[in-house]
Amino acid sequence: MDDSVPRRGRRRQAGRTGCAVEATLSVIGGIWKPVLLFHLLEGKLRFNALCRLVPSATARMITLQLRELEADGIVNRIVYPEVPPKVEYELTERGRSLEPVLVSMREWGTRLKEAQII
Repeated sequence: MDDSVPRRGRRRQAGRTGCAVEATLSVIGGIWKPVLLFHLLEGKLRFNALCRLVPSATARMITLQLRELEADGIVNRIVYPEVPPKVEYELTERGRSLEPVLVSMREWGTRLKEAQII
């Protein structure tokens, strides 16, 4: 995979409604980001480990989502100077602050599944 994509600062602003929920969703919205973040709550993970934990997502999609999370300051990407390359991902302090949100989402989803609504 080509990792030569230039790094940027904050990707986008949540300015359509001015709502705090919009600001949160602008960072963690989508299907794969919350799932990746939830797995990273356990600690550092290598890219292939994340791919195994989220088999429904393509490697390309995981790469894109991780890059966006890195640009937003939620995830740190650690590259070790080895051959073959070793890359690990971990939550930043800002990313760790999402733990209560992610745990609440899991609990709500569990209740939803138990009620057989989905």
